[in-house]
Amino acid sequence: MERHRLDAARDLLLAERARLDADLADGIVAPGPMTYGSQAAAASQVFEQQRDLALREKNAQHLADVVAALRRIADGTYGACVRCGAAIAAERLEALPWAAYCIECQRLVGRAR
Repeated sequence: MERHRLDAARDLLLAERARLDADLADGIVAPGPMTYGSQAAAASQVFEQQRDLALREKNAQHLADVVAALRRIADGTYGACVRCGAAIAAERLEALPWAAYCIECQRLVGRAR
Protein backbone atom coordinates (compact mmCIF):
# COMPACT_ATOMS: atom_id res chain seq x y z
CA MET A 1 0.00 0.00 0.00
CA GLU A 2 1.21 3.49 -0.83
CA ARG A 3 2.80 5.36 2.08
CA HIS A 4 0.54 8.43 1.82
CA ARG A 5 -2.60 6.25 1.86
CA LEU A 6 -1.29 4.35 4.86
CA ASP A 7 -0.53 7.60 6.68
CA ALA A 8 -4.00 8.96 5.83
CA ALA A 9 -5.64 5.76 7.10
CA ARG A 10 -3.61 5.91 10.32
CA ASP A 11 -4.65 9.54 10.88
CA LEU A 12 -8.33 8.70 10.33
CA LEU A 13 -8.10 5.68 12.63
CA LEU A 14 -6.40 7.67 15.38
CA ALA A 15 -9.08 10.37 15.17
CA GLU A 16 -11.83 7.73 15.26
CA ARG A 17 -10.20 6.04 18.26
CA ALA A 18 -10.07 9.38 20.13
CA ARG A 19 -13.74 10.04 19.34
CA LEU A 20 -14.79 6.59 20.51
CA ASP A 21 -12.66 6.81 23.66
CA ALA A 22 -14.39 10.10 24.50
CA ASP A 23 -17.85 8.65 23.83
CA LEU A 24 -17.17 5.61 25.98
CA ALA A 25 -15.70 7.72 28.80
CA ASP A 26 -18.96 9.65 29.17
CA GLY A 27 -20.76 6.78 30.87
CA ILE A 28 -24.48 6.17 31.11
CA VAL A 29 -26.75 8.33 33.22
CA ALA A 30 -28.65 6.32 35.79
CA PRO A 31 -32.40 6.84 35.88
CA GLY A 32 -33.65 9.36 38.40
CA PRO A 33 -36.10 8.60 41.19
CA MET A 34 -39.43 7.32 39.95
CA THR A 35 -42.72 8.94 40.80
CA TYR A 36 -45.46 6.51 41.69
CA GLY A 37 -48.13 6.34 39.04
CA SER A 38 -45.88 7.50 36.25
CA GLN A 39 -45.56 4.31 34.20
CA ALA A 40 -44.95 6.24 30.99
CA ALA A 41 -42.00 8.12 32.51
CA ALA A 42 -40.58 4.88 33.91
CA ALA A 43 -40.90 3.17 30.55
CA SER A 44 -39.17 6.10 28.83
CA GLN A 45 -36.28 5.97 31.29
CA VAL A 46 -35.86 2.24 30.83
CA PHE A 47 -35.99 2.64 27.04
CA GLU A 48 -33.36 5.41 27.10
CA GLN A 49 -31.07 3.38 29.34
CA GLN A 50 -31.38 0.31 27.10
CA ARG A 51 -30.71 2.45 24.02
CA ASP A 52 -27.64 3.97 25.67
CA LEU A 53 -26.35 0.52 26.62
CA ALA A 54 -26.81 -0.75 23.05
CA LEU A 55 -25.01 2.29 21.61
CA ARG A 56 -22.21 1.87 24.11
CA GLU A 57 -21.80 -1.79 23.14
CA LYS A 58 -21.76 -0.86 19.45
CA ASN A 59 -19.11 1.81 20.11
CA ALA A 60 -17.00 -0.65 22.11
CA GLN A 61 -17.06 -3.14 19.21
CA HIS A 62 -16.24 -0.38 16.73
CA LEU A 63 -13.32 0.71 18.94
CA ALA A 64 -12.02 -2.88 18.91
CA ASP A 65 -12.19 -2.84 15.09
CA VAL A 66 -10.30 0.48 14.95
CA VAL A 67 -7.60 -0.74 17.35
CA ALA A 68 -7.23 -3.95 15.31
CA ALA A 69 -6.77 -1.88 12.13
CA LEU A 70 -4.08 0.21 13.83
CA ARG A 71 -2.39 -3.03 14.88
CA ARG A 72 -2.48 -4.25 11.26
CA ILE A 73 -0.84 -0.99 10.15
CA ALA A 74 1.90 -1.50 12.75
CA ASP A 75 2.57 -5.10 11.75
CA GLY A 76 2.41 -4.44 8.00
CA THR A 77 -0.73 -6.43 7.21
CA TYR A 78 -3.10 -3.48 6.76
CA GLY A 79 -5.00 -3.67 3.48
CA ALA A 80 -5.01 -7.46 3.32
CA CYS A 81 -8.16 -9.42 4.17
CA VAL A 82 -7.73 -11.19 7.50
CA ARG A 83 -9.70 -14.17 6.19
CA CYS A 84 -8.32 -14.87 2.71
CA GLY A 85 -5.28 -12.58 2.47
CA ALA A 86 -6.46 -10.85 -0.71
CA ALA A 87 -6.05 -7.10 -1.05
CA ILE A 88 -8.98 -5.05 0.23
CA ALA A 89 -10.11 -2.55 -2.40
CA ALA A 90 -8.65 0.93 -1.86
CA GLU A 91 -12.14 2.44 -2.16
CA ARG A 92 -13.37 0.19 0.66
CA LEU A 93 -10.48 1.20 2.90
CA GLU A 94 -11.07 4.88 2.14
CA ALA A 95 -14.72 4.51 3.16
CA LEU A 96 -14.07 2.16 6.09
CA PRO A 97 -10.44 2.39 7.20
CA TRP A 98 -11.11 -0.25 9.88
CA ALA A 99 -12.33 -2.82 7.31
CA ALA A 100 -10.75 -6.20 8.01
CA TYR A 101 -12.30 -8.18 5.16
CA CYS A 102 -12.50 -7.93 1.38
CA ILE A 103 -16.04 -7.58 0.03
CA GLU A 104 -16.47 -11.31 -0.68
CA CYS A 105 -15.28 -12.41 2.76
CA GLN A 106 -17.40 -9.69 4.41
CA ARG A 107 -20.46 -11.20 2.70
CA LEU A 108 -19.53 -14.66 4.02
CA VAL A 109 -18.79 -13.39 7.52
CA GLY A 110 -21.98 -11.29 7.51
CA ARG A 111 -24.11 -14.33 6.67
CA ALA A 112 -22.60 -16.30 9.53
CA ARG A 113 -23.75 -13.73 12.08
